[in-house]
Amino acid sequence: MIRARLDKLLTVLIAGVLAGLVLAAAALPAALVFGIGFSALSTPYSELPNTLRTPPTAQRSNLYANDGTTLITSFYQEDRVDVPLHEVAPVMRQAIVAAEDVRFYQHSGVDLRGVVRAFTVNKRDGHTRQGASTLTMQYVRNVLRSDPRLTERQRDAATEVTTARKVQEMRYALALERELNKEEILARYLNIAYFGAGAYGIAAASKRYFSRSPAELTLAQAAMLAGLVRSPDSDDPINGDADSALQRRGYVLDQLVESSQVSVEAAAAARAEALELRPSETPNDCTAVPNGHNDWGFFCDWFTKWWSSQSAFGSSADERERTLRRGGFSIVSSLDPGIQRATTEQVLKIYKPTNARAMPTAVVQPGTGRVLAMSVNRSYGVADNPVGQKNHPNTVNQLVAGGGAIEGYQGGSTFKLFTMLAALESGLPLSTDFDAPSRLVTRYAATGEASCDGRWCPENSSPSVMDGRRTMWTAFGRSVNTYFAWLTEQVGADRVVEMAERLGIVLRADSDARLARYGAKNWGPFTLGVAATTPLDLATAYATVASEGTWCAPLPVVSITDSAGRPVDAAKPDCRQVIDTDVARAATDAARCPVGDQSMYGRCDGATAGDFRAKLGRPVAGKTGSSDRYEVETVVAFTPQLAVASMAANPDNPRDAVGQAVQAQMVDAVGEVLAIGLRGQPVRDFVPPSERAAFQVTEPRTGN
Repeated sequence: MIRARLDKLLTVLIAGVLAGLVLAAAALPAALVFGIGFSALSTPYSELPNTLRTPPTAQRSNLYANDGTTLITSFYQEDRVDVPLHEVAPVMRQAIVAAEDVRFYQHSGVDLRGVVRAFTVNKRDGHTRQGASTLTMQYVRNVLRSDPRLTERQRDAATEVTTARKVQEMRYALALERELNKEEILARYLNIAYFGAGAYGIAAASKRYFSRSPAELTLAQAAMLAGLVRSPDSDDPINGDADSALQRRGYVLDQLVESSQVSVEAAAAARAEALELRPSETPNDCTAVPNGHNDWGFFCDWFTKWWSSQSAFGSSADERERTLRRGGFSIVSSLDPGIQRATTEQVLKIYKPTNARAMPTAVVQPGTGRVLAMSVNRSYGVADNPVGQKNHPNTVNQLVAGGGAIEGYQGGSTFKLFTMLAALESGLPLSTDFDAPSRLVTRYAATGEASCDGRWCPENSSPSVMDGRRTMWTAFGRSVNTYFAWLTEQVGADRVVEMAERLGIVLRADSDARLARYGAKNWGPFTLGVAATTPLDLATAYATVASEGTWCAPLPVVSITDSAGRPVDAAKPDCRQVIDTDVARAATDAARCPVGDQSMYGRCDGATAGDFRAKLGRPVAGKTGSSDRYEVETVVAFTPQLAVASMAANPDNPRDAVGQAVQAQMVDAVGEVLAIGLRGQPVRDFVPPSERAAFQVTEPRTGN
């Protein structure tokens, strides 16, 4: 114990003396130099801080498409990706040592010879020309300067030029050398050093200046990068002084020759090379998605909102965003470039980006909730729009998933699915029949055009094909309004609303949310889709039926690994059974009718998209929908493997009716997206519902 204390005291004494020399060499006031020691020596020697044991360096997070290699974008405060030393070219390791600390492998963290040399040169010249900070001391300073847990003031205090700070820096360097070997210190230094042009660490610097990995660096390139560390801002050859960068490269080559690590001939050849830069800038954030793939921006934007909602990444949205930008995550998203491309192509066939009307579309995988595509006829970005065009062609509004200023668009008859599910769950069978009139006066209070003496009285849009005795099969296939208004009365409007929310419909409009909370029992019109929704919500809801009642939260990722390569559980699907399997199968059986497929019991008769099944060439289910005055048109279709939802509306002017005619184009577009998304996948049929669900009134079916 006595010896240990003597070692620590000796360390402090050495550090104090050396610090005094260094500061004297820097021509600090004599009183400060001679005043060193008492305050520093009286401070108890503390163990190496955890910050230095495990440095919390900020690293870039990368977001990839679902192939794991196609980069969508990156997120960072500092463009850095740590790499192990064996992935750095040996010549780069030699160059940084030659440039910054030629005696790195001889000293123990503080170089006495270097201090004496700097003191002598600086005293002779009357000003600071040489420093005495070792590579280990520079590393300590960099860690303290970049510690995210410190405030800006604390970081400044940790690196200010004072006697106490220099003593602490030396003490930490000496202690660090007892903790880590030289190779570990060198690796950490290379990963934390700033090389200018926004590049932190050797991996980012190699890419920024030469578009290559650190393992591929040549002698000339390594010498140039090593020379930048001293003055990275002024010597940066991209934004600063290329001549200065070349001079520093020459200095490093001279140092390599002097230390016998490079031959005179090799150094001369490297010196003769022109400064051939191949700059590449790492994208940062969703507005920096690759050229030609601007449509990925809306998916990326939704990903960031999803990330900010995950408690695994912090206790607040701000903390989670910092974690994304500093954590060094490798994120494989669920975005499928092929399906995304097909979706965008189909959307743009109907509306161009300059059209005020939009066609947001989402593709979801049943059973996982993974979102494979999100597209809309807009350019993702903050560029100015022409006068009078508020949000087109450029916008960052989340038109596909909703949120922020986007509450959504009326879902129309697609909401009849929730009424049918509520009825099936209550024990009613698919064969439940009702003689549907052209207009039905209900018990629900109402005002306006759909009111008959104060009661809600919806009518069918095409009485000649809708009126008459209907079952769930034929009423859903022909989209009979009065049948579903009657069915809502049988099961209760509140149960219909609850079913929609259970399957993932988020009521973002304040008026909708209030009705759902305080007036759901009287919200009869909900069955006709008067509430606002989004394509992503609808695709998720219909995917729940496709997966036989298993709801999965919409998920933008396949996998997430942290900077140490460990998997993050937040990437796992969040799924649960929310409706009885047989209920879901029964709803699917009826949902085959609107798209020209046939029920397992042969009960479909009439469709609103009758050619869909024949064109797709495989079993399919879905629904079309129109809001009041055809302001919004909607098409949803699904197979056991994919669900697609598309909506046409004017996001900035809901009263601008898109018109019923666009629905036929949307049906073709959704069919094409499904066909491309399912290419190469086996043809799978739906499982038929039981005869009880099809034909028998039973007790409530809530057996999950």
